[in-house]
Amino acid sequence: MLDLVWLVPALPLTGFLLILLFGRKLGDPFAGVLATVMTASSFVVVAGIYFELLSLPSEERTNVVTLFSWIPVGGLQVDMALLADPLSITMGLFVTGIGSLIHLYAIGYMHGDAKFPKFFMYLNLFIFSMLMLVLGENLLVTFLGWEGVGACSYFLISFWHTRDSAATAGKKAFVTNRVGDWGMLVAMFLAFAAVGTLSYEGINHAAESGSLAAVTATGIAMMLFVGACGKSAQLPLFIWLPDAMEGPTPVSALIHAATMVTSGVFLLTRMAPVLHAAYPWSSDVIATVGALTALFAATIAVAQTDIKKVLAYSTVSQLGFMFLAIGSGAYVAAIFHMVTHAFFKALLFMGSGSVIHGMHHEQDMRRMGALRKVMPITAITFIIGWLAIAGVPPFSGFWSKDEILLYAFANNRLLYFIGVLAALLTAFYMTRQVIMVFFGEARWNDHAEENGAHGDHTPHESPWTMTAPLVVLSGLAITGGIMQLPFSKETHWLEHWLEPVVHHSEANIKGTWAYDNKWLLLGLAVLIASAGIAASIAVYAKGKFKAIEPQLLADAWRYDSSISAFVGGPGRKAFDSVAAFDAHIVDGAVVGVATEVRAASGLLRKVQSGLVRSYAAIIGLGAVLVLAWFLLRGVL
Repeated sequence: MLDLVWLVPALPLTGFLLILLFGRKLGDPFAGVLATVMTASSFVVVAGIYFELLSLPSEERTNVVTLFSWIPVGGLQVDMALLADPLSITMGLFVTGIGSLIHLYAIGYMHGDAKFPKFFMYLNLFIFSMLMLVLGENLLVTFLGWEGVGACSYFLISFWHTRDSAATAGKKAFVTNRVGDWGMLVAMFLAFAAVGTLSYEGINHAAESGSLAAVTATGIAMMLFVGACGKSAQLPLFIWLPDAMEGPTPVSALIHAATMVTSGVFLLTRMAPVLHAAYPWSSDVIATVGALTALFAATIAVAQTDIKKVLAYSTVSQLGFMFLAIGSGAYVAAIFHMVTHAFFKALLFMGSGSVIHGMHHEQDMRRMGALRKVMPITAITFIIGWLAIAGVPPFSGFWSKDEILLYAFANNRLLYFIGVLAALLTAFYMTRQVIMVFFGEARWNDHAEENGAHGDHTPHESPWTMTAPLVVLSGLAITGGIMQLPFSKETHWLEHWLEPVVHHSEANIKGTWAYDNKWLLLGLAVLIASAGIAASIAVYAKGKFKAIEPQLLADAWRYDSSISAFVGGPGRKAFDSVAAFDAHIVDGAVVGVATEVRAASGLLRKVQSGLVRSYAAIIGLGAVLVLAWFLLRGVL
């Protein structure tokens, strides 16, 4: 199976090509069925590779399959090669597994859409690109997938491009990610200049052996971090992700839960030895940005009224927790939370899509309420996702978030308290969302009457193609924590699995106060989650306190609008000034020199008449001048 790793990306690529050629003939739903089968087949292959790796000793769990020599140019030798190891296969499992569920869900969600085949063509291309990103043996193959998911995100976010907001959101995502891509390109340039290769094995070996200078490692690490901030929506480059809600809900689940936004976390984990060899302050920068992003996005989520916007800012916040883990040296905890987050956030996004579908495309939570009565499957599964993200034991999010906070406490107490505050707000705003959507009084009839609607507008449960993935993901959200329980070394299954990849770089907190008192911190995490849930119930369910939702938070601290105002005002003028300088000064200088040269050459051209007597006269005049020079030189 290890030699068949090329099949993993090849299957969704085949699905993309088939729908590209025959999509119109396949139509609705067969184009969606084909895309789903291809992604599910890829999952089966990844699962087979996983079990084969599991049967091998840990030191042998790395296999490279070289397809062909891609760029043989001088000292730059880059192969189109795929790497199957514990990290890439972990990523591949949930990318293809959850991706298959999202494909199945999309068959029901996109039913009746005029561009149904095109949507699934983009989904398969996205899965192919994501698999190339995680399976790449070197930075350039990863960058191929990195750019691929960026392009596909543009296609998918702006899928309904006839809406100006969707078209703008797609462009915003594309442009913002280009800033991050610059960082990754510079990191590749530095790595090749220092080590002479773009292979992960070569770069990481140089870092582990000490042959990579700390200053170079720091430069590579910080540039990779810039790239990760773009893809994984960290401060200050997170602004594209909330607007990406303009895409269909399956896109939100695919991009914001299981795949694209986790690319930055994957990349930093893959390059963990380089981060370990860098100056310590570089890890502090990563942890600080992660903690601040987690808190910043959480404060915004408490005042959002769009059901998908709450989940979008929640995604930004949870990614902040993963970066806090990376900066604290807790790479296993980062991957652990990445996997559990994929389970419960895909569940929540698809649950919100089910609500939107049942509410006849309504997304404002203030116009919902009491939906548990008419959408029981959606309600139960959504509540499970809420308990997981809120950090309630024994749901998966509790275990992964607690492990991050444990390492954060051992590394930096201030960042730990910022993380705790973000966790408190997470429990608060997610409880608020559940109460507004599924409990309280039904407000959808009022909305229908306000708009003068006719007919039955009672919400309804979604079809089985949409509810079946919700049930599967709810089971994973409940049991996902089993892979890394804190009870003993034997229950640290994920740690043992990832050991060949991160063993050199993983922080060791044994013997610290945090490790010796982890049960106390675990209990504190339970109290924090309980306090957030209780406070939200008191405000939104019991009405004991007035809801405090400042417009400043609803406007996302006006961060996005400030950037837009700057780019559209002073920024636009600055860009116009640069363009004018280029046109008049730079181009003017070039054109001016060319004009003068042309004028001078025009004068010289007149001398070249082609008449022999003219040339003879010039030679004679020259001879007279030379003689005069010699005669007069002595006198003068």
